[in-house]
Amino acid sequence: MSRSIEDLLAIMSRLRDPEHGCPWDLEQDFSSIAPYTVEEAYEVADAIERGALDELRGELGDLLLQVVFHAQMAREQGKFDFGDVVEAICEKMICRHPHVFADSSVSGRQELHQAWEQHKERERDQRSPRQSALDGVALALPALLRSEKLQRRAARVGFDWDQVAGVIGKCREELAELEAELACPGDGSAVAEELGDLLFSCVNLARHAGVAAEQALQASNRKFERRFHAMERLLQGTDKKMQDLSLPELDALWKQVKRAGHCDSG
Repeated sequence: MSRSIEDLLAIMSRLRDPEHGCPWDLEQDFSSIAPYTVEEAYEVADAIERGALDELRGELGDLLLQVVFHAQMAREQGKFDFGDVVEAICEKMICRHPHVFADSSVSGRQELHQAWEQHKERERDQRSPRQSALDGVALALPALLRSEKLQRRAARVGFDWDQVAGVIGKCREELAELEAELACPGDGSAVAEELGDLLFSCVNLARHAGVAAEQALQASNRKFERRFHAMERLLQGTDKKMQDLSLPELDALWKQVKRAGHCDSG
């Protein structure tokens, strides 16, 4: 039997029934559910990254449940319901694609991107007039992604480097300031601040290079994991343990893994 969205809405409504619902579901509110929503979105991304399409089906269902959960709580408060959510996204997609649903036309990807951003700006202004060019960048975004979005917003009003060389110079400047703080031990707050500035500048460099910093770091994380696992495999069946090796020995093992062609160069 094939289920429909109406079935899922009915299940969620029953779970939130004050008399016969689930005690856990009844205790939840928007704030308590929000972390689960973020977690499910990451699990969807993880399934996609691993090419696990069978898992993706289930993860998308889990993410859809989060939308239904929030919509049910909003319906209970008389704010909106799932139908309003669907209506809003349909209107948004039609409005943002006049080259598909209307007579507008675009000459290429760049013009398409500019038109998309202009539509988003108008929507934000209609919701609430902005006091700053940085208004509306979600606080809950991962730090690297939020840095990129803040920088893009600033760039729209001209606050940006003209050339990537300027960004590279800024990264070097921030690294030097971090090294200076590390050379003068303190309470650690200054080091943390300078390290944050360096990371922010690195995100800016990634943006100017046309690279998504969050995705680039995720790729490096995966590469490190694969290489580290390869090191562990090389030690299996020997009388050596990684924690017993010296730093030069560990470095030699790491280089051996790289020479063997494990997981990309670099």
